[in-house]
Amino acid sequence: MSAPKEDTFSNDEEEMEEMEASDSDEDGMEEEKEDGGEAKVYVPGIEPLKPGEELEMDRSAYRLYHECQTGAPCLSFDVLRDGDGEGREQFPLSMLLCAGTQADSANSNRLLVMRMHNLYGTEKDKDGEESSDGESDDEDDEDEDKKPQLELAMVPHYGGINRVRVVQHGGLPLAAVWSEKGQVEIFDLKPQLEAVHSSAAMATFLKQQQKEVTPLFSFSGHMTEGFAIDWSPKVPGRLVSGDCKKNIHVWEPREGGTSWQIDQRPFSSHSKSVEDLQWSPTEATVFASCSVDQSVRIWDIRAPPNSMLSADEAHSSDVNVISWNRSEPFLLSGGDDGLLKVWDLRQFRSGRAVATFKQHSAPVTSVEWNPLDSSIFAASGADDVVSQWDLSVESCDVGETAAGLKELPPQLLFLHQGQTEVKEIHWHPQLPGVLISTALSGFNVFRTISV
Repeated sequence: MSAPKEDTFSNDEEEMEEMEASDSDEDGMEEEKEDGGEAKVYVPGIEPLKPGEELEMDRSAYRLYHECQTGAPCLSFDVLRDGDGEGREQFPLSMLLCAGTQADSANSNRLLVMRMHNLYGTEKDKDGEESSDGESDDEDDEDEDKKPQLELAMVPHYGGINRVRVVQHGGLPLAAVWSEKGQVEIFDLKPQLEAVHSSAAMATFLKQQQKEVTPLFSFSGHMTEGFAIDWSPKVPGRLVSGDCKKNIHVWEPREGGTSWQIDQRPFSSHSKSVEDLQWSPTEATVFASCSVDQSVRIWDIRAPPNSMLSADEAHSSDVNVISWNRSEPFLLSGGDDGLLKVWDLRQFRSGRAVATFKQHSAPVTSVEWNPLDSSIFAASGADDVVSQWDLSVESCDVGETAAGLKELPPQLLFLHQGQTEVKEIHWHPQLPGVLISTALSGFNVFRTISV
């Protein structure tokens, strides 16, 4: 487990600049030294730091670790699949992200596409020997070649962006955007994607994209703002959106791929704000929802307007986020009570979770199953911690436990720190084990030794 300090990669919001790493030689660990000199493992939430104590990053706990900032915080993002192949583990890595800002001024917001590339791992020269001056120069040149790079293409967006979800539909890369102005909008990301891959296209893009871009399609029927939105993995272009007044609408794509038919009759079994939505990965007409009313519900769009199944008291307070396992009949939920719950959909009628974990000391802000390993999931909380879990681990699988760790659940793999107010996390579907998190303090991209 590791608690990294802030080693910032930054880029200017107006110009696409190189990401810069602060190469600290103080590769510390999250272990404190007690008076007797014995190392003690620091566990977030168990014991506060003493005055003057500071956590330092243990680089050996990571295979990959990078940071970046985008000016105004992006409190929601999604991963755009690229054409570079599946299961990529060889460095340098690259990725495409789409994000939306929540700036102080409504006029200052942006919908942006990021291309992070030349991402190398955390491993340094292992021989530990000091090099001669000539060798040092060579190493400096090598370090320069291994600097991470960032291209950023932004378009103005009036109003803060609550949530972003992307999909490939009709040959177009599309972003569905829930805005604080009470609209759900669909944007074509093709110009931004071309810009981050070509300097010539970027120059043209910067000349043309100074004004607010008109969305391909927008829907104001919710009559209020919202956060919940998800594209169907089974039916290209099918979308579901939920608002803060408890209503859910299903979008059906029309022929042509740039407009949608939206049923004006909402799905309306929730009594309070709908916080998150997830389509089933196996059944085209089924989706799940969670709400401030403390419930998790399962719906079938063939049987509106009420839900099929529900756990009415899934959590003791607001249920903020859910994630549907891609290959197993499990649903994961996280709430304001700080709990993570795993639901077996074959036993959902019982209203009892098959597993409950209490590690976060503040509301859970994001959860997601690993798309490449059905037993692993990650979560983030308002306690500034990202946790990684493996349900396949049992107590008998764990050897002798270090002092201070005996009370931790054996399924807990890793606790990542270093960000302020983590809002959303996503596994990269093409880069095994790579997790991206966004917070008020910026983005982290990392892979731990545990996954």
